[in-house]
Amino acid sequence: MPLTMVDAGRDYIVRKVNGRDTVLKHLETLGIVPGATVKVISKNASGVIINIKESRVAIGLDLANKVLV
Repeated sequence: MPLTMVDAGRDYIVRKVNGRDTVLKHLETLGIVPGATVKVISKNASGVIINIKESRVAIGLDLANKVLV
């Protein structure tokens, strides 16, 4: 399921990342790759805030929908 549909406060493992090469490369630079553990901190109408590799990252809904956990 995409990051936009998961519960906040839980850890999830990234299973797949969809998108074009530029999107995949951008998410890879943020550390969002298959096998990575992410924790959803909060969700709102504009995006999702996650913890990944001891960093907080905010991503928009369009990118969050491309990350499957």
